Amino acid sequence: MIMVIAESHPSAARFDFDQAKALVAKLAEVKSRRDIESALSIYHEDATLLCPPFGSSSRGREQLRRGLEAFYALVPDYGVTLTDYAASDETLCAWGTISFTPTKTFRGDPLNGRRVATPVFILFRFRDNRIVWESFHFDLGDVARQSGVSSAAFDR
Repeated sequence: MIMVIAESHPSAARFDFDQAKALVAKLAEVKSRRDIESALSIYHEDATLLCPPFGSSSRGREQLRRGLEAFYALVPDYGVTLTDYAASDETLCAWGTISFTPTKTFRGDPLNGRRVATPVFILFRFRDNRIVWESFHFDLGDVARQSGVSSAAFDR
C-alpha cells in the first residue's frame, strides 16, 4: 500500500513521490551491498544522516563516508528490505526490515554471533534530486536482545 498525504500542501507540487521512492529504493540496494561510493552519489553534497538509536549524526560527504564506514564495521553483513512507503509534504517514510550480525557493542560486550532482524523506518527529504536528509530508526533494544546482551551494551 502506498499513501501520499497532504497533497494540497503548497510545496507538495515540487515533491515527486515516484522519483523519491525510486531514489530511496536505489539507496537501500547500494547500502545493502555496502557500496559507499554509490550511496554517496545518491546523497546531496550537504546531506545529513542521523541514526538516533546509535546517537550518531553525519553531515556532508566526508562525514557521511566516515559514518558509513563505521556503520559497516559494526554490521558488515547489513541488509535492508523496504516493504512500503508513505509521504507527507516533502518527507518520505520507508519501512521494512534490517538484518545484520553485529560485530561489537559500544561497551565491548561479547555477542552471541547470531544474525538479527528488526523492523526499521527511515525518513527522507530531498533537494536537487538527491537525498539531503535521512533519519534511520530501529529498536536497538531488540537488536541487543537478539544478540544476547543487555540494551546498556549499546549505550554510548
